[in-house]
Amino acid sequence: MVYGARISLLVGLLVAVISIVCGSVIGLLAGYFTRVDAVVMRLMDGIMAIPSILLAIALVALLGASVKVVIIAIAIPEIPRVTRLVRAVVLSVRDLPFVEAARSNGTRVGKLLRRHILPSTVAPLIVQATYIAASAILTEAGLSFLGAGTPPEFPTWGNMIASSRLYLQIAPWTIFAPGICLALVVLAVNLVGDGLRDRLDPRISRRM
Repeated sequence: MVYGARISLLVGLLVAVISIVCGSVIGLLAGYFTRVDAVVMRLMDGIMAIPSILLAIALVALLGASVKVVIIAIAIPEIPRVTRLVRAVVLSVRDLPFVEAARSNGTRVGKLLRRHILPSTVAPLIVQATYIAASAILTEAGLSFLGAGTPPEFPTWGNMIASSRLYLQIAPWTIFAPGICLALVVLAVNLVGDGLRDRLDPRISRRM
């Protein structure tokens, strides 16, 4: 069970990293350039309209079951959510005085986005990354339980729960143990996200 935690945690971590990196780049461009925004956000809305679990099952069925395919399949539906978050922050920051001052000094767009606008998105992105990681761990377990996730020979918690359901009456601990670990890890990640949100939000931290 401890050995199987490696893949479940790896999936959550890599999905969070891929979603944050891709969503940040797309969100920065969409929030700063009006013409890009009109096209990109309609594409993001289209992706969000597709149920994430169905999209993941379709990609796994098309490309085959592997850890890499599962990571990509889970990360794709998360990218539009990160994009919308970063775009909202950019729209609220791009007309502030310090950004206007940097723009009037002739700062290039790439440097302007990287040094003046991107730092404003760090706090919400850190919190969002924890929620994405928790959601990815649950989604991977659900896909593996349905037989559409990682191959059965990989000892993930989802595969362990799926294979142990046949022995529920004679060995119930084989399904309860990975299930409890899965619930505790997701709960812990969500609590970390809540704590980071409280610490990184100046208004909440002052009240605390």
